[in-house]
Amino acid sequence: MLNTRLLSLIRKEFIQISRDPRTLVLVIVIPVMQLFLLGYAATHDVRNVPLAVFNQDRGPEARALLDAYRAADYFRLAFDAGSEAELRRLIGEGRARVGLIIPPDYGTQLQRGAAQVAFILDGSDPTVASTALAAAQLIGQAHGTQILAERLAARGVALSLTPPVEVRTQVWYNPDLEAAHFMVPGVIGMILYALTSLLTATAIVRERERGTIEQLIVTPIRPWELIVGKMLPYVSLALFNTVEVLAIGAWWFGVPVRGDLWLILGISVIFLMTSLGIGLFASTVAHTQQEAMLTVWMTLLPSIFLSGFFFPLEAMPQVLQWLSYAMPLRYYLSIIRSLLLKGVGFAEIQGDVLALTVFGLVIMTAAVVRFRKRLD
Repeated sequence: MLNTRLLSLIRKEFIQISRDPRTLVLVIVIPVMQLFLLGYAATHDVRNVPLAVFNQDRGPEARALLDAYRAADYFRLAFDAGSEAELRRLIGEGRARVGLIIPPDYGTQLQRGAAQVAFILDGSDPTVASTALAAAQLIGQAHGTQILAERLAARGVALSLTPPVEVRTQVWYNPDLEAAHFMVPGVIGMILYALTSLLTATAIVRERERGTIEQLIVTPIRPWELIVGKMLPYVSLALFNTVEVLAIGAWWFGVPVRGDLWLILGISVIFLMTSLGIGLFASTVAHTQQEAMLTVWMTLLPSIFLSGFFFPLEAMPQVLQWLSYAMPLRYYLSIIRSLLLKGVGFAEIQGDVLALTVFGLVIMTAAVVRFRKRLD
């Protein structure tokens, strides 16, 4: 009888989900949209920055300089300004993000020894400006080194351009520094956290709004059976979303899955105790579905900013770094990124797994105790 009661409640919950098209869209379509939006839009890779050029020289030396900037994919020569005022206007309107001013005697100065050009950046977006600044300096230095080598070669002088100290770099786990490889594991954490907590909270409150939860209470179903029966369908949907995002991330964005898939799913289930507990707790303090969603969002927003989902924790003030330890999502993102990108085993992540387990047990226990009191 126990299994029959529980299975009947789980079946009822799946039927209710299937009859609600908005919930189906939320569960199936929204994670895919979130994956593509964050995979493409939420990136720190700066490419094709529109460049306005005020070229007052028009000689072969100036053309060679422009070719050097054109060859790099950091800049796109979008405008040929006729005056410094026009260049200023293009940057002020936001049509160009950077500007290059080549003086009229650039070629003459270069033949005499050295020449200077002006590179102007729109600093309203620090991310783009800092990347463009570094790229502009590197391209200019590389072009200057090439000119020096050509001059010495023309004189028959061999020049060794090898510096006395050579730094050879290696990038592990993400050699091409693809932003999507960092964002896709974060999307998995956000889906597990947001969808399960929101759906659990609103599903239970919806039962209370419609008066059907009182009908469930007077049945032989025990309180713990009601809790498990309401949560298990959303656990299965959350795991489906995890596999869905992993498959699309690997197939479309080329995100590697180097860790054990069963370990990923197992730790995801541990993390679900936290998100489900938050949703269950929100359902005990809310009287309407809108209140339940607002309650969940009050916990969701700090988690987004203090978990390392968007911004590196090391760059935050010390106080915010301490607060981040109270965010379960912080530990899950560290785990899932290590499993997917680094392919580590359980030994390397056991500290984060332990912290995640403690959070899950505490939050779920508190939510269950409060929920059972509301049922009584």
